Amino acid sequence: MTEKLLGKGVLVTGGSRGIGAAIARRLAAEGARVIVNFKVSSCDAEQVVADIISRGGWAQAVQADIANIQQMQELVTSAATRLADIGGRLDVLVNNAGIAEPAELDVIDEAHFNRQFDTCVKSVLFGSQAASRIFGDQGGIIINITSINARLSGPGYSTYSGAKAAVEAVTVALARELGPRGVRVNAVAPGTTLTDMTRRVLTPPLEAVAVNRTALRRLGTPDDIAKVVAFLASDDAAWITGEVITASGGLR
Repeated sequence: MTEKLLGKGVLVTGGSRGIGAAIARRLAAEGARVIVNFKVSSCDAEQVVADIISRGGWAQAVQADIANIQQMQELVTSAATRLADIGGRLDVLVNNAGIAEPAELDVIDEAHFNRQFDTCVKSVLFGSQAASRIFGDQGGIIINITSINARLSGPGYSTYSGAKAAVEAVTVALARELGPRGVRVNAVAPGTTLTDMTRRVLTPPLEAVAVNRTALRRLGTPDDIAKVVAFLASDDAAWITGEVITASGGLR
């Protein structure tokens, strides 16, 4: 690894599994100190932390339900405090945690809607609020994980796609608002990526369709997405803000 993130402090929400775990491991491999957030998967989070430490990195796991505004903001504060305790600071917030519950219009209710938007949108907005206050005059980086479903959706994904589209709109708005304070805000929109979440809904016929519609003729892996996040978190992306980077292997 290039250690382009050497010494940077990072908080990854939903960092215990899937794309979040890959992001945490990748950023740590590039030299970052990583706070791994989890909601219920403490064993998975501790395994990610153990993997990072075994490779000479620094990481800690912190529990919080990011769909709850107070817990999300306390998580950001806790991450900053833990990093300060080792002589660092919070430099990067990766809003990765999300939830996908496919549902057709006839069965959608308010509770379903709230779960999608609280987890995918509210957490991003209020987590970014807390982080931007901590960043102060030194600036910082916010990276939001959205989905290609924000622009390439299908039946049963109206609430999920709507939430991810909202995240992309928030990304652009925050980039304009926080840019004068030295804060870069970008998003990564994965295509079909093999995770525990997608395996629950990706039947063999759907997988075949996704592969055939992808230019590189395979599904994405969590590490494919983690590499893009690592780039956006580094100084190599210093002139990039307000962008949504689609990482889909050419899915159309």
